Amino acid sequence: MPNFLIIIVLYTFFTVMEKSVAVLVLIVLMLNGALFLFFFNSSDGTGNVSFAHSGPAFPCDVRAGLSSFPFCSPSLTVGDRVKDLIGRLTLQEKVQQLVNAASAVPRLGIPAYNWRSEALHGVSNAGPGTRFGGRVPGATSFPQVILTAASFNASLWEAIGQVVSTEARAMHNVGLAGLTFWSPNVNIFRDPRWGRGQETPGEDPVLTAKYASSYVRGLQDTDGSDSNRLKVASCCKHYTAYDLDNWNGVQSDTFDAKVTLQDLEDTFNPPFKSCVLDGNVASVMCSYNKVNGVPTCADKDLLRGTIRGEWKLNGYIVSDCDSVDVLYNSQHYASTPEDAVADVIKAGLDLDCGSFLGKYTESAVKAGKVDESLLDQALVNTFTTLMRLGWFDGDPANQPYGNLGPKDVCTEKHQELALDAARQGIVLLKNDGTLPLAANKISSLAVVGPNANATKVMIGDYEGIPCKYTTPLQGLSAYSSILYAPGCANVACAGNGFLGAAVKAATEADATVLIVGGDQTLETEGRDRISLLLPGQQQQLVSEVANASKGPVVLVIMSGGPCDISFAKDEDKIAGIIWVGYPGQAGGIAIADVIFGRYNPGWQLMHVPAFVLSGGRLPMTWYPQEFVKIPMINMNMRPDPATGYPGRTYRFYTGKTVYMFGDGLSYTSFKYTLVQAPKLVSLPMDDKLAFAQKKSNFSCETVQITQINCQKLQMDVQVDVNNVGPRDGSHVIFLFSTPPPKHHSPKKQLLGFHKVHITSGARERVHFNVDVCKDLSIVDKAGNRNLPVGSHLFRIGDLQHSLSVQITN
Repeated sequence: MPNFLIIIVLYTFFTVMEKSVAVLVLIVLMLNGALFLFFFNSSDGTGNVSFAHSGPAFPCDVRAGLSSFPFCSPSLTVGDRVKDLIGRLTLQEKVQQLVNAASAVPRLGIPAYNWRSEALHGVSNAGPGTRFGGRVPGATSFPQVILTAASFNASLWEAIGQVVSTEARAMHNVGLAGLTFWSPNVNIFRDPRWGRGQETPGEDPVLTAKYASSYVRGLQDTDGSDSNRLKVASCCKHYTAYDLDNWNGVQSDTFDAKVTLQDLEDTFNPPFKSCVLDGNVASVMCSYNKVNGVPTCADKDLLRGTIRGEWKLNGYIVSDCDSVDVLYNSQHYASTPEDAVADVIKAGLDLDCGSFLGKYTESAVKAGKVDESLLDQALVNTFTTLMRLGWFDGDPANQPYGNLGPKDVCTEKHQELALDAARQGIVLLKNDGTLPLAANKISSLAVVGPNANATKVMIGDYEGIPCKYTTPLQGLSAYSSILYAPGCANVACAGNGFLGAAVKAATEADATVLIVGGDQTLETEGRDRISLLLPGQQQQLVSEVANASKGPVVLVIMSGGPCDISFAKDEDKIAGIIWVGYPGQAGGIAIADVIFGRYNPGWQLMHVPAFVLSGGRLPMTWYPQEFVKIPMINMNMRPDPATGYPGRTYRFYTGKTVYMFGDGLSYTSFKYTLVQAPKLVSLPMDDKLAFAQKKSNFSCETVQITQINCQKLQMDVQVDVNNVGPRDGSHVIFLFSTPPPKHHSPKKQLLGFHKVHITSGARERVHFNVDVCKDLSIVDKAGNRNLPVGSHLFRIGDLQHSLSVQITN
């Protein structure tokens, strides 16, 4: 029965008949499914509306007789559906759709929706849009991003995204998650002290850009069915130049990042550009901080100009949580709340993570500070995203992915991928030939350190509830009898009361594994590190245990950021050093397998090799402790010889290092042979520039790429990689270039990378497709990309090859 008839009938019964009869009619109608009442339930923390019937809430519900609106019709275009929906909303209703906890519109059958769900390295309950419990007590927890990035394996990153989105959709279908996930974090890991560096893919813009687009494609995976349909909506954050949380009294929400146009273009913005152009991401999040005096969420050039205009974002722009409130109350950027609303909406913000726009937008419109048409424009961007997700297509069970449910979360295959990701990312930093340990020669193993029996520490921040944990202690126990001693009460390692037992265990065992490092009490959101040394008395623990050990000592560093472990690097008693990041729910198995050099065949997945040869490489530079003298607030990437400022990251840093970006050893050996690479590239100049050059008789050292006819100019660089060692192995091949020294160009920059698995004695041919104008360009002080004329030096391992670039007219 149509809704208006139900209302007429009920009104008639209540006015002309006995109330008891009317109540009876009500009951009959409800039992026959003709009427569904909306109840608002906030006790689950999701803000979702629940119905009288069972199952999750969703708009356009046929059972409630609320599917006849044009915006509910999938046969119409998305644009027409969105226009119809917005046209039915009052100003007050529009305003309440501009915040992450969007209100229900019961008269249109639209339940409340919380936009904030998180999926940094697995479905997380960090946001109110997702919760665990009941049928889904946990989800697959992959390694923290910094370790996954160390695999340098783009296909792995996309596969992880696909698994995470499968589990997210499965949870959504039973009412436990939203469809909009504010991940990944693609900020550059600029300073080694940054507490959130663990969430990022590292310090290199090419690596980070590739990770960003790969993970986004995995999350938004459509299985090729409909390019406009999203499995879940991803969000790249935090745009831009955001990489400080709390240093020396400077807070992220009030920090004004002074950034050159050069550094914005060649370091901070490329990952976000790749998210939009290569990943077709559904959302970008603007950050708390100011950039050159303007809060990013109020910067029209950054939002409307770059994200929406230049990059053509097909989606919505959201603020970091409470950024708009911070803009007004903490940064004092606007005179009134209504002015703050006008600033961000005119700049291009579509959605406020927070309540500020919900409180003040209506008064801003009525005061004439914001035109209602700009609200409509913002809602077009958000509602279009929800349409692409199928949110207005009725029962999710009847849609693509509607078959997903609790059975598809924490599957064996998903957990195997989490284990493989940890194995692929773990980095071998030192090996005197002792590793891998031979299990048949180690009858007893001392396992020492505050992270030796880690559980939650292994998954880092923005985490969910994992399917299960396998601690390092449990993983190593599969290979040997264990003598366990924590050595410290916790990672702070403030006392040495546990030291004696640790030393004793090392003197009795055939080998010792020390597992030390950090946790979220030392590095996380809101907490930057103050030191690069191992915390507390961990260094003393490592040294004394190593000196007392009867057998070889392996040092395992569990951390999100780099550590100055120079003492261990130079200590002969320490046979091997391994960095394991925060390795996820299966970290204990992965650590043990790398130390003992093999996989258990029962854990193999797809093309996983039978032997682990630690193929990870460092995605960030490891600086010495003296680096902490450098203020975190200095955002310059390039060095300044006049002040002694050494610059940042491997591309520009001129100081000493403990380990370099890209460092990582293997248990086998590889040899490179250059097969093909051009020696000369001639590029035709734009006709106007050629005429100007001829007229003025000048010689170009660099030319802006907009003035060169270089469309689709690609180079194929080929190299043969031979495994000349005794074991099968996974290996990362890097292609770096050193451009001519113009415009303070990088000392070295990454052009591309490939990860291959090569059996002992075999050879693999690797192709690098180099886009001349994109990959060989450098950025000038004005932020323009230029192609330097002259010699570019290619580096592949120990190979070097010179390429000469010429411009012709």
